[in-house]
Amino acid sequence: MINIAILHYSCPPVVGGVEEIVRQQASLLHRYYHPIKIIAGDGSQFTEDFVIEINPLLSSRHPEISKLQQDPVKNHRRIQGMADTVFEYLNDSLQGFKILIAHNVLSMHYNLPLTLALHKLADTKTIKVVNWNHDSPYFYKNYSKELERKPWLILKKHNPNISYITISPSRAKEFQALYETKKKISVIPNGIDPIQVFRLGKTTMRLIKENNLFTTDLLMIQPARLHPRKNIELSIEVLRAFHDKGIKAKFLLSGAYDPHERKTLHYYNKLKDLAESLQVQKHIIILSDYVFESGEKMSAHWETIRDLYQISDLLFLPSKREGFGIPLLEAGMMKLPIVCSDIDTFKLIAGENVLYFPLKDRPKEIAENVLEFLGQLQTHRMYRRVFRDYIWDNIYNNLLRPFLEKV
Repeated sequence: MINIAILHYSCPPVVGGVEEIVRQQASLLHRYYHPIKIIAGDGSQFTEDFVIEINPLLSSRHPEISKLQQDPVKNHRRIQGMADTVFEYLNDSLQGFKILIAHNVLSMHYNLPLTLALHKLADTKTIKVVNWNHDSPYFYKNYSKELERKPWLILKKHNPNISYITISPSRAKEFQALYETKKKISVIPNGIDPIQVFRLGKTTMRLIKENNLFTTDLLMIQPARLHPRKNIELSIEVLRAFHDKGIKAKFLLSGAYDPHERKTLHYYNKLKDLAESLQVQKHIIILSDYVFESGEKMSAHWETIRDLYQISDLLFLPSKREGFGIPLLEAGMMKLPIVCSDIDTFKLIAGENVLYFPLKDRPKEIAENVLEFLGQLQTHRMYRRVFRDYIWDNIYNNLLRPFLEKV
């Protein structure tokens, strides 16, 4: 795996938008087994997962640097001397690293010696410097006109020895104009980390990673014991109907069967046979039966079920009979869309707040109604858009990893 260092003026626990991106990005790359190091001017060792190195010379608030930058022409020699010191530090600190991702420090005006040092480092070609641009003072009408004079023009310099990334197509156009270049600036958007948002546990993350749950088109969950009255075969048939429509769906079944009761064991085997006959067995995850790639059997506690509720698209309950319906309450608390059979028990609990279907409906009809139902929920459409385009794991696999490998 590629050894990667990430650089910014500061890192957590310092609060800020780019600081949070640095934290999430480092955690992401560590999760995908890249040796990682964060280098910053302010912050601290906020995790034990990787090395965090703090050097005040990289800060945007270094008192001596701030004073020198008030008259950079007069203080040119001292600024250059500090730039040489920063260069020597970076050159030593980055031994063994292949790529340095520098967030904003090449495009912003808060630490001129650091900017100069990074250009010098890139020109040595001992490490590939990636300029990950979020912003520039030149994009705003009220920027200081001092920035139109040397040495600040370094902020407008396009260095052929540096690779460029920015966060949106509009930013790419702005930076191309700023750098006066027609060379492509790669666009990789900022993302969001569901592990942090949902506080996902390690067991859940292992399950997600092994089954690519973040890349599926639709994730349905049925928390039910393996019993004929739960009508799980209909869930499997609806899953098949989704695939027939080109929807890459997966089905999470969190219940268990009693190995000592012949009837439920027979039903379990019947479900497995049905899944194989419909060729969807790879898209069904029976938590009570799940074995991790390491050979360890999964133990699904409530915390894991809660996590799976949070990342699912809908609760699917096709029961033929029920005395109550606890999952309806759980899903309601999670604001998870609910699709269930139109039995009286469910109607009494859920009222008009869910999508019902008659048990006589064909799987194809149910699948069509589910897609229409979800399509009308703006919050769900936004949820699915975020998962598809802005989850860091998907950004890594679709955009960042190919970029790093090319670099």
